[in-house]
Amino acid sequence: MTSTPTLGSELRAFYAEESTRIQSDFAAKGDGRAAIYSRTTVVESILLRLWNQYISPEKNGPAGIALVALGGFGRKWLFPHSDIDLLFLHANERSENEFKERVRHFSQEIWDLRMKLSPATRKLSECDRFDPENLEFAVSLLDGRYLAGDPALAAQLQDASIPKLLAREGKAFSQRLADLTRVRHAKFGETVFHLEPNIKDGPGGLRDYNVASWLNMISPPGRHRVSEQEAPGSLPSVRQRSHLALDFLMSARCFLHYLHKRDNNTLAWESQDEAAAHKIGASAAPETLTASEWMRIYFGYARTINRVCLQSLHGFPAKATSLHGEFQTLQSRFANPEFSVDDGMISLQQPDAVGDSDLLLRAFRFQARHGLIFGPAAEMQIEQALPSLASDPPRGVEVWHHLQEILLAPHAAETLRSMHSMGFLALVLPELQGIDSLVVRDYSHRYTVDEHTFVAIENLHCLRQSQSKWDQRYAELLDELEQPELLYLAILLHDTGKALKTGNHVQASVAIAEKCLERLDVDPPDRETVLFLVSRHLELSMTLRRDIFDPETVKSLGEKLETPERLKMLCLLTYADIKAVNPEALTPWKAENLWQLYIGTANYLLRNVDQRLHVDTDEDTLAHLRTLAPAAGRKLESFLEGLPKRYLRTHAVEDVLAHMGMANVLAKDSVQVALKRGRHWFDLSLVTNDRPFLFANMTGVLAAWGMNIVKATAFSNDAGVVVDTFYFTDQFRVLELNLPEWERFKQSVHDVITGKADLQRMLRDRLRSQKPAPPKVKVTTVIDFDDDCSQNSTLIEVITQDQPGLLHRISSKFSEHNCSIDIALIETEGQTAIDVFYLTSDRSKLAPEHQAHLRAALLAELADK
Repeated sequence: MTSTPTLGSELRAFYAEESTRIQSDFAAKGDGRAAIYSRTTVVESILLRLWNQYISPEKNGPAGIALVALGGFGRKWLFPHSDIDLLFLHANERSENEFKERVRHFSQEIWDLRMKLSPATRKLSECDRFDPENLEFAVSLLDGRYLAGDPALAAQLQDASIPKLLAREGKAFSQRLADLTRVRHAKFGETVFHLEPNIKDGPGGLRDYNVASWLNMISPPGRHRVSEQEAPGSLPSVRQRSHLALDFLMSARCFLHYLHKRDNNTLAWESQDEAAAHKIGASAAPETLTASEWMRIYFGYARTINRVCLQSLHGFPAKATSLHGEFQTLQSRFANPEFSVDDGMISLQQPDAVGDSDLLLRAFRFQARHGLIFGPAAEMQIEQALPSLASDPPRGVEVWHHLQEILLAPHAAETLRSMHSMGFLALVLPELQGIDSLVVRDYSHRYTVDEHTFVAIENLHCLRQSQSKWDQRYAELLDELEQPELLYLAILLHDTGKALKTGNHVQASVAIAEKCLERLDVDPPDRETVLFLVSRHLELSMTLRRDIFDPETVKSLGEKLETPERLKMLCLLTYADIKAVNPEALTPWKAENLWQLYIGTANYLLRNVDQRLHVDTDEDTLAHLRTLAPAAGRKLESFLEGLPKRYLRTHAVEDVLAHMGMANVLAKDSVQVALKRGRHWFDLSLVTNDRPFLFANMTGVLAAWGMNIVKATAFSNDAGVVVDTFYFTDQFRVLELNLPEWERFKQSVHDVITGKADLQRMLRDRLRSQKPAPPKVKVTTVIDFDDDCSQNSTLIEVITQDQPGLLHRISSKFSEHNCSIDIALIETEGQTAIDVFYLTSDRSKLAPEHQAHLRAALLAELADK
């Protein structure tokens, strides 16, 4: 059969006209549910006309074949760019062969209409089989809906095959669905609160709603469908919130599809701006919404959906083993006169006493100790008690005692999330209301402020289970704390000031913490410790941008922290805080530097500064060097003469000897280059005689090769010999995949330094081939000078937008202004470059006038072009 041109043209025009109408209606009303139902109706009418044309004009015919809508189409959830999932259901192999060619023409016509078709062909006998590796098809059958063809065949599928499948494989089906859902959640860090969430597949997204619905269909005996009006969740209040959440997510996904003109389900920052401007899903909001305000609405709904999904999953343990029954028996031992445990869920034994805040705090303490969740009935009882508790919220030292036990318990973070989602945490700590689902648009951060806080607490509790050498070191530090509960409380409060948007969240957090500690009646010495940690929680992070091996840096930090105990607590807070920014934020290099800073400052506080890295660093190191290279003699002393002490602190003995060897052959070749591969980056050492623009040329050639510099050091001795070391990642894997390129790379460095290669041409070629994407976040350039942190150098810190060739441009300006770089600390957080340099001019600090000229030149260089 062939299509008549009239029908094809007519359907194409009809589909285009109706799609435009649906989009216009959505733009005017923002009703996502109406939009997806309308598109479903339009697509159905087209499919029925094509069925009549290609398969059979017979009503309810032909016999032996039926057309069934699956998945989202079966649910009548056809979003603007969703696939159309269809099942061509055959009674037997004869029917499949008979209609094969007609089905092909039918499908081709749908594709010609530029609809995204996802067809499946099955015989009825194949539909009651469960393939664990193809869960998607089995799940799609749950939403199956008859469209055309043999209604009796479709009825057999719905009334016989699917019930048979569920009766025989329901448990395995549910377990597989639960396992894959947990895997999906793990990809998103098992949290709703991503700053750029996926509203379909992320936790709290549409997929979570569907999972709860599917498990609801599968689990009850003899039942495999729920009415279209029924939402997941057994409690009326939860069902109502789920309906509202679903409406919002439907509107948001429609909006994204229309905005991007494709099946894009990620709420990127630009999309959030647009959604807020159009008040998508929030038309009842009285005023204009900011993107952050709109996202708080989203997170509230997503949390509801995720909560229902997690409750549905709890009946299916992550590891269904023979030990499960023993675990259930063990759970029964957790029970006491106040709480019982059934299938991992807590029930309240005394529901009439739920209005007692002390009982609820004990319940959450019970949860934190054992890692359980509250059952639906217990959740409802707690939420119903909140209004009466709000009139006289709990306060005082008894609340603080309960909080201490919760914070110290192994499952503290999950319990805090539970308290938070049920609204109880805000009663106990109203200071946290301001950061509930708060979005701070910082590209380096992945989570909302409240979730960042819970992740930081979780990071500390996970230390003892980690196999990482860094985590084990910090775990030992945590075990040494006299009052770890004060550290956890400080973490809870450290970012509360971000809700006030004053520009200085640290000061605001301190003011909020003072009120909280007063209400909890915390002892004055403990109160002072918590306020100290909150007020100084950025101190170590800022110090990591300095030369941490400079005695003046360590001395300054030690004088601020005053005691070893405070240093330990602040070190752990910094570790947990950085790691909670995003999974990649705490690099091995940063973890190592934080530990070295801790050790150095701890030794200073113990008046053992010289033992920071080695006992009597200089003398012992020199003695060891002479032992290893007895023939070096005066050459060794000549090489070391005038190098800063930090050179020996930051380089291994074998590296020092290698650098000396390179310096000894400069008469034969004035530029010596060594390259080696480390665990996380490449390490390039350059030994040469000092010359103008040396550091700038080095950073330029690395940029021209597409290398990303993560750290750099620059030293020179009294003889004018420079030892520069660059640590960089090979983002295009040029060196990693092509060993012959190592020699060409080193030769390129050599030629640029000696002036044989045209660096500017190399940079132009690289920038032409590597056009940077527009920045997601606009970073304002800030330049600060500090003459007090070093005895010999002027420190300059440059914070600006990261971009290719940035370090070359900055260091070129240094050279133009007669500045030498003693040390460079290079760091990037998201799209923000934070580069710190220790500069001298003619071996002296920079005069104020010199600093002013350099600042002006850098601001002009880094201004938007």
